Amino acid sequence: MKTKLFSIVMMFTVIVGYAQQDAQYTQYMYNTINVNPAYAGSRGALSFFALHRTQWVGLDGAPITNTFSVNTPFNNSRLGLGVSIVNDEIGPSTSNSISADLSYSLPVSETFKLSFGVKGTANILNIDITKLNPGDQTDPQFQNFSNEFSPNIGAGIYLHSDKAYLGFSVPNILEVDKYNDNDVAIYKEKMNFYAIGGYVFDLSQSVKFKPAFMTKLVQGSPLQVDVSTNFLISDKLVLGLAYRWSASASAMAGFQISDAFYVGYGYDFETTELANYNSGSHEIFLRYELFKKNSKMTTPRFF
Repeated sequence: MKTKLFSIVMMFTVIVGYAQQDAQYTQYMYNTINVNPAYAGSRGALSFFALHRTQWVGLDGAPITNTFSVNTPFNNSRLGLGVSIVNDEIGPSTSNSISADLSYSLPVSETFKLSFGVKGTANILNIDITKLNPGDQTDPQFQNFSNEFSPNIGAGIYLHSDKAYLGFSVPNILEVDKYNDNDVAIYKEKMNFYAIGGYVFDLSQSVKFKPAFMTKLVQGSPLQVDVSTNFLISDKLVLGLAYRWSASASAMAGFQISDAFYVGYGYDFETTELANYNSGSHEIFLRYELFKKNSKMTTPRFF
């Protein structure tokens, strides 16, 4: 009963709160296309990516996120193309979005490229307030939404090489307010600002070390800072740790099954009072890539 009551309070706060954040990911370094359109085509391969995240296991109505994306360089040009689909469920709300990404890259040195990207997104929102079991069904704040459509646009820049990356992006520039029939604001989407970066150090012939970070800022919510460290062993096994400032700590593992397949898993445990109401968060993803003939990466790049 305690967990259910806490869940209702948490979910209601998310839905009618001042600012709505984008879905969060522990393994953000592999899922960059969702937050930065300039990433499209940067791996030099036709790259398919699928991720499932179950957050705060044991907490009623906790977020569940499913993501699928594909991105590729366009022929031999400087263009990159990408498409991503995100299904995000939290409490009584379900959000489905599809995005198209276009990037353009310029060489700025022998090893670095600077990419510029734009994103167009179509989002459909459904909210079933009855899942909260409101005591007063006639309260104007407790009204359902059905297939509410909203478009959006985004942009980003991405400086990258085979060993380093740095990026800044705003995936949703338009701020969207959702009102019910009684002109009560139920859902407010604000701009999310992202900054990402990472660098790969060669510790030995068989071990590579990569520290990375991601910061996210949205009006009405605390600054989110994620830092991570990953070790790539024998170009096959990845082991890492991550920390989300004042929120959670994570353990990550990945394995390069073949030249084409890579699978990864992450587990989060809360470092706040929320840990009393859930047993952690799980995240698993699979990446499959097709390289052009004779253009396979000489070493796996774990970002």
